[in-house]
Amino acid sequence: MHIVLVNPLIPQNTGSISRLCAGTNTDLHLVGRLGFSLDDRLLKRAGLDYWPNVRLYLHRDFDHLLGQFTPTRMALFSSHAQRPYADLVATDDTWLVFGQETTGLPADLQARYPDDLYKIPMTGHIRSLNLATSVGIVLYDGLRQLGFPGLR
Repeated sequence: MHIVLVNPLIPQNTGSISRLCAGTNTDLHLVGRLGFSLDDRLLKRAGLDYWPNVRLYLHRDFDHLLGQFTPTRMALFSSHAQRPYADLVATDDTWLVFGQETTGLPADLQARYPDDLYKIPMTGHIRSLNLATSVGIVLYDGLRQLGFPGLR
């Protein structure tokens, strides 16, 4: 599986997600402008000493990603989507795409992939869940569907 973060802003979130990727053999793709440097101490601290175990890819934009890879299944996440993430049927080559912490998934990507949009249900008391929490929820549900391949 693959995790794609589009324009992530908060180094601690990306660091936590990198640790999640290292622990699940999941590729991590950072797309677009980052709100931090890859040398950021908070990013490194959140990822602990697991960074050498992360398959990390950097892409200048989403089209650059698609020029390097050919996803067979994509699922994009937005609090404005209609279908819950539980409707997603995961495959080994599912790409889970998440937007920026403050603005979410870019409108152009939502318009480009309307049939691939999912949400994580929540109360109306909050606008969204933390990005790292959201990635963890969806990734582990996909891995569960696949029988937790390669995990003990």
